[in-house]
Amino acid sequence: MHKALFLDRDGVVNVEKNYLHKIDDFELMEGIIEVCRRYQEQGYLIIIVTNQSGISRGYYTEEDFAILSRWMVEHFKSFGIEITHIYYCPHHESIDGVCECRKPEPGMFLEAQQTYNLDMSASVMIGDNERDIEASLRAGVKTNILLSSDVTVSKAERIITSLKELL
Repeated sequence: MHKALFLDRDGVVNVEKNYLHKIDDFELMEGIIEVCRRYQEQGYLIIIVTNQSGISRGYYTEEDFAILSRWMVEHFKSFGIEITHIYYCPHHESIDGVCECRKPEPGMFLEAQQTYNLDMSASVMIGDNERDIEASLRAGVKTNILLSSDVTVSKAERIITSLKELL
């Protein structure tokens, strides 16, 4: 079995910018490359799990998302980081109804678990809101880290204000 480092995208991998879908607007979070490198060196697969309701809302298309995702994977490769997979949920409950993939539902995590034969109890999630943590816990991920400067209480084991705290 494998272990994974699950990452939310907006606010963890890249700086939060409302409905980011353009390469020119992409800005890495400080410390994300080093965190990914450290986990990758320890044998973790790097898997991104991201809600992308901007697709359902019509702000950008699935092709726009795919273009940015392909670029992001190549950008990470330039640092020696292999992103194993990017899972995304294009839905929003007020538009599409309830789905199994939109966090806090665990669908993206469970799909990754099946596809990559993951040991969820040995895996780690870094998210920037409680929806991320809730989805991860529901999927059986035991180590959950919340990246937030606003939150003092969480179901996560650890709250950090900077990714550098993980180095």
